[in-house]
Amino acid sequence: MSILKIARMGHPVLCRRAEDVADPGAPEIHALADDMLQTMQDAPGSGLAAPQVYVSLRMVIFRVPLTDIEEIAGGEPPLTVLINPILEPLDDEMVTEWEGCLSLPGLRGLVPRYAHLRYRGVDLAGAPIDRTVEGFHARVVQHECDHLDGILYPQRMTDLTGLIFESEMRHRIAEARARER
Repeated sequence: MSILKIARMGHPVLCRRAEDVADPGAPEIHALADDMLQTMQDAPGSGLAAPQVYVSLRMVIFRVPLTDIEEIAGGEPPLTVLINPILEPLDDEMVTEWEGCLSLPGLRGLVPRYAHLRYRGVDLAGAPIDRTVEGFHARVVQHECDHLDGILYPQRMTDLTGLIFESEMRHRIAEARARER
């Protein structure tokens, strides 16, 4: 396993549609998944798309935090390797939250995403994955799958005044607390 270099905004690999994975069970796809996991953990991040490591294939990996009950039971967030994904919003409800991206280090943005989502694809064994999700899980899947279509989160933003440096987040938090008083 290797830690791979992460492509940054502006590199052509992040600006185009990735190719379908022909054989999810191929040894090179398994090796890529292992390298992506090590890279994601090192970064650290919640997810990573193959184009972010200069591989133009339709494959993402992610871990979604456990629920409180799962944490109490001693569980570990499961890793999902999702190949050739298809996303289907389940309604029109959108939620705007802060996002970051390993390809845009040091930045955060307020990004609207679908609140409820169904996604399908296959895993490394070629077995089908079909999940209905919401909340952070839905946000992570949408964010990572956007990379497969050459989309970075600032392109989803409706107001670029919500694009800031992480180092300035403390000011936004202080303003929000002051408004609550």
